[in-house]
Amino acid sequence: MAANDPNPKQRQLDDCRVDGSSGYLTTQQGVRVDHTDDALTVGERGPTLLEDFHAREKITHFDHERIPERVVHARGAGAYGYFEPYDDWLADYTVAQFLTTPGKQTPVFVRFSTVAGSRGSADTVRDVRGFATKFYTDQGNYDLVGNNFPVFFIQDGIKFPDFVHAVKPEPHNEIPQAQSAHDTLWDFVSLQPETLHTIMFRRAGPATTRTAWVAAVRRWLTTTYSATTPRRSTVTRSASGPKASRITTARPGCSGRACLPSRPNTLSPRTPSSSARWRNRRFVRA
Repeated sequence: MAANDPNPKQRQLDDCRVDGSSGYLTTQQGVRVDHTDDALTVGERGPTLLEDFHAREKITHFDHERIPERVVHARGAGAYGYFEPYDDWLADYTVAQFLTTPGKQTPVFVRFSTVAGSRGSADTVRDVRGFATKFYTDQGNYDLVGNNFPVFFIQDGIKFPDFVHAVKPEPHNEIPQAQSAHDTLWDFVSLQPETLHTIMFRRAGPATTRTAWVAAVRRWLTTTYSATTPRRSTVTRSASGPKASRITTARPGCSGRACLPSRPNTLSPRTPSSSARWRNRRFVRA
């Protein structure tokens, strides 16, 4: 580097610079544009012209860069897995291959969510839990949307905007967040007696994290589907539950057994070593 170099720091950046003279800008439709710094106007000081499609496209893209959160079910988490049927008994009702081919593994994505809260709300509030499943089948994507309640607050879809406004926080103070312990909800409930059945579920165990966490949540579909074969068409509505319900009938004492050592006779509480080992492990069968 020469001693009389007027700007040595700029010379150090030469190795990092990229010559962009051979490149070009395009619109979303692939139309080349010379530059993106000036909009078309009426003269030097006139208003911007609507015929400047590049300026309109650039501003429109900017307005849609941030995707707003969902109105409901904004707080959620998901997991990938696979679905595998063990029998072909559904072949009498549908021609869907992922349901009628035993042993065929179909990739799935499952999303668990709350309803009323925003993206930053807590998971532990008393609320309905959403349970959505997407099957990536060879014949296309197949979606199942449901909640952990077998019933819903309303019967007519035209009431849905009013219901969502009722369960959301108060607009003047954003309180309460993620749950509906305010007068707006109870005003809606008092005017819509059909909500009573779901309200009973919401005030009971299914609305708490004890029975709505990922490993224990149940799912009922919110819509009715039509399963078809060349011979007939069947209206269906499915539900799913955790494997723990089947374990309960087969092994009622499974929780207590999990707390015991694999070989109980080899550990005697009378010996010092085993006594120290079990000192901090107290299990009470309720």
